[in-house]
Amino acid sequence: MKHLHIINAHQYYQGISEGKLTKTLAETTKTFCEDHGYTYSETIIEDGYDPAEEVEKYVKADYIVLHTPVYWFNTPWIHKKYVDEVFNTGLALGKLLKDDGRTRKDPSKNYGTGGLMQGRKMTMVTSWNAPEEFSANKDQYLLSGKTADDVLYNVGVNYRFCGYEVLPNFHCFNVIKDPQIEMYLREYRNHLENIIK
Repeated sequence: MKHLHIINAHQYYQGISEGKLTKTLAETTKTFCEDHGYTYSETIIEDGYDPAEEVEKYVKADYIVLHTPVYWFNTPWIHKKYVDEVFNTGLALGKLLKDDGRTRKDPSKNYGTGGLMQGRKMTMVTSWNAPEEFSANKDQYLLSGKTADDVLYNVGVNYRFCGYEVLPNFHCFNVIKDPQIEMYLREYRNHLENIIK
């Protein structure tokens, strides 16, 4: 039986970002699990967490599903704090990774290959105020052809460092100026069907 660990990385800003869409998408992930007979655990970062307990949730999970808004082209700062605390604890306990992969005996070994989470997978579910056209479009000034995935590449690398396979991500665009909630939910459900195997 598959087990998913669902992380809600939303950070509340009154009148700007209240977290309704992130919560709704996380609820969709839970419903997906229930419909397929999968088990899940959940962490809402703003509600608090214990780093050692989080490590155990990671160890148990086959899939990590990170739900996050994108603030200033990254995840909220509470997510970075969470990552530092949880992954440092995972390193100290020798449960998520043992080292960075290099050794004095074999310095040619690839940096970033010391992770213990091989066979595990993760994906990001994000919400952007930006229009979809800003991603993967050389005619758009800001990213100049790069994608939303490129913007968040660093988040996936953190998981790769621990041995995870980073699956395709799901992005909701234009969530403030032109929200399309029904479309997001329908397409997200299809996304889950395609990546959780």
